[in-house]
Amino acid sequence: MLIDMSTSRPGASGQQTSQNRRRHDDAPDTAALFARMAELEDGPERDAVRDELVTAWLPMAHRIAGRFRDRGESVEDLRQVAALGLVKAIDRFEPERGAFESYAVPTITGEVKRHFRDRMWALRVPRRVQELRNKVRVARRELTQSPGSPEPSAADIAAHTGLTEDEVATGMEALESFSTLSLDAELSAGDDGYSLVDTLGAADASYDTVVDRESAKEGLRRLPERERAILYMRFFEDMTQSRIADQLGISQMHVSRLISRSCARVRDEVMGQRANGRGPGGRVA
Repeated sequence: MLIDMSTSRPGASGQQTSQNRRRHDDAPDTAALFARMAELEDGPERDAVRDELVTAWLPMAHRIAGRFRDRGESVEDLRQVAALGLVKAIDRFEPERGAFESYAVPTITGEVKRHFRDRMWALRVPRRVQELRNKVRVARRELTQSPGSPEPSAADIAAHTGLTEDEVATGMEALESFSTLSLDAELSAGDDGYSLVDTLGAADASYDTVVDRESAKEGLRRLPERERAILYMRFFEDMTQSRIADQLGISQMHVSRLISRSCARVRDEVMGQRANGRGPGGRVA
């Protein structure tokens, strides 16, 4: 929090200057440490100076983290993220470019915002949708600042932000999608209550059967007539191999070999078609 440092000293002209304003209480004077670190090569001595700078500026990082409390993330985790941003700021800071605080504050703030953008969504959401969500959220807050202001419509938000109504709708959906809902969540409070999972459909296994049957038709048509007859008797008339053998005047072992060979041939043709990207009937899938 900024503190008013504009009090005049006795004998001063009363004119406010930047020198009459104190810095934050958590903004120490570390110019000498930064100058020293810039002169050192990588090694234990430079690491010690770097650690000293991190310790000195850590209270400021914690203060910035506190601005983001009550947004679904623990203060301790936010402080860890802010500390990471502080380390990045210290490593990248060039003393000749100005005051460290002016560089560190946006760096740390950006690190915390990135944490919310990239880590706090239960599902991975495209950055464009996240940006739409933020624009819609800010616009809704600005349009309802006055007491008694009605809830803005999608058209009001679109006019305020310059977005299309479709983009506003996408952003508003994302406002409600920051976290996921358990599949066991109750959707009805009555005696006939049901959970979210009860409303979800499931893949119909019959579709796979239809696909397999259609895929096998062409291969079956290309089999010799006797092999087609054997397969028909075995799988459609549910005849035993012994009965088929008696009806055709061949051995049961021969029937078994013909069934295995015919099924393998049809299966290989179907798998070959699928490997070449072709569907039933040899059509390109």
